[in-house]
Amino acid sequence: MMKKKSISASKASLVLFLCQMISALDVPLDLSQPPTITQQSPKDYIVDPRENIVIQCEAKGKPPPSFSWTRNGTHFDIDKDAQVTMKPNSGTLVINIMNGGKAEAYEGVYQCTARNERGAAISNNIVIRPSRSPLWTKEKLEPNQVREGDSLVLHCRPPVGLPPPIIFWMDNAFQRLPQSERVSQGLNGDLYFSNVQPEDTREDYICYARFNHTQTIQQKQPISVKVFSMDSLNDTIAANLSDTDIYGAKPVTERQPILLTPTGSTSTKVELRGNVLLLECIAAGLPTPVIRWIKEGGELPANRTFFENFKKTLKIVDVSEADSGNYKCIARNILGSAHHVISVTVKAAPYWITAPRNLVLSPGEDGTLICRANGNPKPNISWLANGVPIAIAPEDPSRKVDGDTIIFSHVQERSSAVYQCNASNEYGYLLANAFVNVLAEPPRILTPANKLYQVIADSPALLDCAYFGSPKPEIEWFKGVKGSILSGSEYVFHDNGTLEIPVAQKDSTGTYTCVARNELGKIQNEVQLEVKDPTMIIKQPEYKVIQRYGQVSFECIIKHDSTLLPTVIWLKDNDELPDDERFLVGKDNLTIMNVTDKDDGTYTCIVNTTLDSVSASAVLTVVARPNPPFDLELTGQLERSVELSWIPGDENNSPITNFVIEYEDGLHEPGVWHYQTEVPGTQTTVQLKLSPYVNYSFRVIAVNEIGRSQPSEPSEQYLTKSANPDENPSNVQGIGSEPDNLVITWESLKGFQSNGPGLQYKVSWRQKDVDDEWTSVIVANVSKYIVSGTPTFVPYEIKVQALNDLGYAPEPSEVIGHSGEDLPMVAPGNVQVHVINSTLAKVHWDPVPLKTVRGHLQGYKVYYWKVQSLSRRSRRHVEKKILTFRGNKTFGMLPGLEPYSSYKLNVRVVNGKGEGPASPDKVFKTPEGVPSSPSFLKITNPTLDSLTLEWGSPTHPNGVLTSYILKFQPINNTHELGPLVEIRIPANESSLILKNLNYSTRYKFYFNAQTSVGSGSQITEEAVTIMDEGKMAMASRQVDIATQGWFIGLMCAVALLILILLIVCFIRRNKGGKYPVKEKEDAHADPEIQPMKEDDGTFGEYSDAEDHKPLKKGSRTPSDRTVKKEDSDDSLVDYGEGVNGQFNEDGSFIGQYSGKKEKEPAEGNESSEAPSPVNAMNSFV
Repeated sequence: MMKKKSISASKASLVLFLCQMISALDVPLDLSQPPTITQQSPKDYIVDPRENIVIQCEAKGKPPPSFSWTRNGTHFDIDKDAQVTMKPNSGTLVINIMNGGKAEAYEGVYQCTARNERGAAISNNIVIRPSRSPLWTKEKLEPNQVREGDSLVLHCRPPVGLPPPIIFWMDNAFQRLPQSERVSQGLNGDLYFSNVQPEDTREDYICYARFNHTQTIQQKQPISVKVFSMDSLNDTIAANLSDTDIYGAKPVTERQPILLTPTGSTSTKVELRGNVLLLECIAAGLPTPVIRWIKEGGELPANRTFFENFKKTLKIVDVSEADSGNYKCIARNILGSAHHVISVTVKAAPYWITAPRNLVLSPGEDGTLICRANGNPKPNISWLANGVPIAIAPEDPSRKVDGDTIIFSHVQERSSAVYQCNASNEYGYLLANAFVNVLAEPPRILTPANKLYQVIADSPALLDCAYFGSPKPEIEWFKGVKGSILSGSEYVFHDNGTLEIPVAQKDSTGTYTCVARNELGKIQNEVQLEVKDPTMIIKQPEYKVIQRYGQVSFECIIKHDSTLLPTVIWLKDNDELPDDERFLVGKDNLTIMNVTDKDDGTYTCIVNTTLDSVSASAVLTVVARPNPPFDLELTGQLERSVELSWIPGDENNSPITNFVIEYEDGLHEPGVWHYQTEVPGTQTTVQLKLSPYVNYSFRVIAVNEIGRSQPSEPSEQYLTKSANPDENPSNVQGIGSEPDNLVITWESLKGFQSNGPGLQYKVSWRQKDVDDEWTSVIVANVSKYIVSGTPTFVPYEIKVQALNDLGYAPEPSEVIGHSGEDLPMVAPGNVQVHVINSTLAKVHWDPVPLKTVRGHLQGYKVYYWKVQSLSRRSRRHVEKKILTFRGNKTFGMLPGLEPYSSYKLNVRVVNGKGEGPASPDKVFKTPEGVPSSPSFLKITNPTLDSLTLEWGSPTHPNGVLTSYILKFQPINNTHELGPLVEIRIPANESSLILKNLNYSTRYKFYFNAQTSVGSGSQITEEAVTIMDEGKMAMASRQVDIATQGWFIGLMCAVALLILILLIVCFIRRNKGGKYPVKEKEDAHADPEIQPMKEDDGTFGEYSDAEDHKPLKKGSRTPSDRTVKKEDSDDSLVDYGEGVNGQFNEDGSFIGQYSGKKEKEPAEGNESSEAPSPVNAMNSFV
């Protein structure tokens, strides 16, 4: 929120108008004028008898006035009293008390007169009284003995002082006695008890009276109060009463309200207008009555009504005659009510309606003095002239008295005088001085010349032209040097000469001229007006919520007139910021570090300039975890329940959502707190369920959105009575640890579950399904019992019952347990194996008889291991594998077997003790499978038209290898794939030389092994035949001359030649050539099923190792390239789906290919797009 602190137009006009109206009536001190009283002491003047008495009387006039005093209506000759002096050039009296004078000797009514040749002014009647602070009269105070619940009034009766003392009650330790709806102090200083309670018993009720004038405190003798309650009855009286009398009768009698003050049903009260009205009602009763106030036939005045002293006092400020009437107080409790009516009459001392004002007239003018006052009763008006009743004052033919008005006609200079108006009734008086000064003076302008006025735009501008003259001058205003007279609704002209511009704008800036003229002359004065831009807060502080110990910042960014220098002040709760280094005030912000609870409040940014002030405020709310609850109280104690109540701590600006109640068992687990329950944050009592034989203490934790409070202080301890256990141990089990025993275990009861001392357990057991009696044993401080000599794995009925010194818990439920297990006796029979495929088999067996298991059947275990691989006939380290099949299953699957291998297995039954004997080993074999990929593929010895391939046999042949399959295809410069060629190689070979390949051509190879089952996974590799050096040189030259002009014509000829060659190639291909390649039936057929002529021998042949040729110089292919199995799958990533492509008659590969990702090779289709000229030349040279 932002406030602009500037005086509104109407208020500013009124204030300046009144101030300057007074100055306009003030006669300049260099001109003759009657005296005017400027300062005087109050009418009722109470002085400190220990200090000098100073009675003020100051006045002005021309010539300067002289002073005289009267005391008690007669002249007071100060020259005859050495203790009295008058200040120089002043009428103020100083009575010297500190040098031996007595204040009491100077009590009386004093009046000052200030006189010069033009008249005399008088002061009010000043009543001088020294303050008094008398001691308490000694009195014998009897102890007050009162029954609990009765009312009581302790009288103060302070000594009569001047002024009356302030009363308060304290104890011997100078601590104020606590007051409440039940106990409170009345307006007369007495202490009222609506009903007394045992805690009111004390011997130091002390009434104190403080006398402010003398700064003294008087003390009354201590008052003793003794409250008797039912608990304080003596033993003799109690012995004569039966239990029924004691516990059945109410110890305190409840009573309906009666009024202690005021007494009776009605009373009256007179108060003066403008004072504070105080009405009081204090009632006795039990329960304590509640007071309510009403005004009969009307409403209590809003904004002026206040309730004090727990609503026992009605306070109405600034009362007027309209507040007269009947006020009723009603005291009420659950038994009834009482009321009292106070009839209030508001009287009024005289108050001004129109006070007389100084009158300045020129010779021959007319004028009036008016004195009007009101009051209740209506005041009498009387006039004095120069301090003398006007009836006996010297005659003046120019004046005429008409009640409250004096009329002056054709005054002359001798008519100058001071007139006094006195308005009085029984409640007081008013006295006012007003002079008539007859002068003949030309105009004067009292405002300084060229005075500068600065205002904010859109606010009123008030340009002063204070003047004096007799007769009264006329005032005119002009703007600018040659401006016309100002007039119209945009200007306001005040009687005191002030020019008001109600809404000043920027164009209002300029020079303004004031002209004053009367019949004796004329004068003018210039003033300057500047209109400034207003100061604004363009970024105001905003409401903030911050956690304790955090950091918060408020912004206050301002905009102001460039000629004004603003100052920024920050306030907290309308007061200065704390003197704390945590508060950092920046240019346009306020930062508070390490925020604490006391920082909570309203922060205001105030921007002041010499002309205006703006402010903006924001609230800072500091939130934190709540303070811990306090005053924990246990009530309604029963054997199994208690009521806990508490008082919440400060919620620290974040509402409490819930309370957590914890308890401590001081008997069994001292110092350990357990969760009991929780209740909503609006609840402060809870009924708690209790267990027997627990020494309870409780504490409460408050929770809000910020977190949990610290725990409260523990409550008082409450020890519950012992009782039989309510429950038996839980989790009772019977499990044998040996074949001939039964181990009975249970979870012991916790301490508070024992319900009493001597906690023990009765352990009982008997064999199930056998007509046996229960066997029992009682144990303590254990949670296990071992029964020996039992049969192996037989069922038992078991129960465990808790007991203590007071008896047994309820009958426990029975559980079934078993004595100890032993290893199974027999192995599963009829074990059969069914081989499903080369890696999976299914095993079957017959279940063993349950009696032979001798324990809980957990399942069967199958042990299996590989004996040897049938392909290699070599044995290796035997690694047994185990598969467990839970429950009573009679079959299972054996996954992950190796193909073409011999295995053994056996089956065993399993119980809780372990495994039984193994079944006889069962032998089974897995069939062949497809082999793994060859262990490596290397391509070496590249030449112009051949490559050498070497490979390793598969690591896992998974059967008998029948052959190897090699597939390959060329790749052109754009990574397009050519036709796919497939070669089958005997299984006993490990190398191959591929001949009749194209020079400088990249090939991609796909290689895998086969068994009778099928082909295994393949590996891939790429290699390049070397380029002929002559062709390389020609290609280089072509590249070098490609930028020559004549090369363009040559390329056209080459393109024509290529077209002819393509036609020839097509014809020869149809007739059959040296290296025919059968066309594909389908361009997208699987390369795995593409046919080829095995007897052609064109694409490769088998040779011995000695036929391998060395690599030619300049080959771009590495001599040794090995491809691992895991690298082969992605060999076609760079090559796309095949398009038409084929070999030329001389083995050259032409065509274009687009990419396709697949693991199998793809053969291209024919392409209609011609190759580049360079590639064409390389192909056909």
